[in-house]
Amino acid sequence: MMIAVIGTGTGCSKEAYALGEEVGREIGARGHTLICGGLNGIMEAACKGAKSAGGSTIGILPTDNPADANRWVDIPIATGMGYARNLIVVRSAQAVVAIDGAFGTLSEIAHARGYGLPVVGLKTWTIHRPDGLDAGVIVAHDARDAVEKAVAAGQQQAGRHPAPTATQRRS
Repeated sequence: MMIAVIGTGTGCSKEAYALGEEVGREIGARGHTLICGGLNGIMEAACKGAKSAGGSTIGILPTDNPADANRWVDIPIATGMGYARNLIVVRSAQAVVAIDGAFGTLSEIAHARGYGLPVVGLKTWTIHRPDGLDAGVIVAHDARDAVEKAVAAGQQQAGRHPAPTATQRRS
């Protein structure tokens, strides 16, 4: 399963960085692939954590230079798309973990929820609707809780939208 980790890039606090690293470590230890925006802050921390646990990482970069990826990204994908790449990050995953974050993170949460993808929030944005809190943003209390909830929600997501078979892909 691919789990997106989104959050603060520049200006990331030490506490948020540590949470990102711990979330990445949990994802890697469970054998899932981490996908993110590939730069610094939460993205770097999560990739670092995933790699420390033997996991794989993908970075969807806003720039057109693969060398801009943080050093823990295994597969850098240079898009040259700026913030538009946020949509690719979340649409490539079965679940999203949001940590801290500014408006770029909020846009990723909105894209994920708009496509029905589960979002687990760890010290991040909450979304209020006129009819109440968006039930799609699942609140987590720590890194382990966040990844457990993301995996469970991602597995439910995969059950609703199974991957196409080889025959379906060819047609």
